[in-house]
Amino acid sequence: MEKPILSLTSGDPPKSTPNLLPCRINHNGSIEPVDPSFWDPQAGDDGAKTVYFRGRKLHGKTVKLPDGYRGVVASAAPKAEEKQSTFGDVEVVDLVDDEQSRTPQGTMNVQAEFDEMVVWGHESTADSSGDPYVRGMEEWLTLAEQIHTYPAPKK
Repeated sequence: MEKPILSLTSGDPPKSTPNLLPCRINHNGSIEPVDPSFWDPQAGDDGAKTVYFRGRKLHGKTVKLPDGYRGVVASAAPKAEEKQSTFGDVEVVDLVDDEQSRTPQGTMNVQAEFDEMVVWGHESTADSSGDPYVRGMEEWLTLAEQIHTYPAPKK
């Protein structure tokens, strides 16, 4: 049996609810922790969520994962250091050319798990006709179930 291309490692990750925001942040460094009152969505009578982000009103739609699916927030695990040796003045790296070394393999660390996410839209609630994330959740999961389902054997 072949080894998996991707493996997830998790202990007991906390539950979370990811928020997909319609914005681009041009920053890729670390940030200081933010005061929780900065992001405080309010639920309305109809269950819709609203919040203000940088002066813009956002409307949120909660999208639940179907039964049997699990969402994870994962980060890349640190790569193992290469083993190198020296022979006199020459640095030697042993390369093994076999089937397993050609298959890209990686490990991801699970930071959190979720069973629903909130997709936010500017001035209107995100829906499956216009929002690619909501549409992707609905269409991709239906397609994935179709291609991974095997028909019952005929007798």
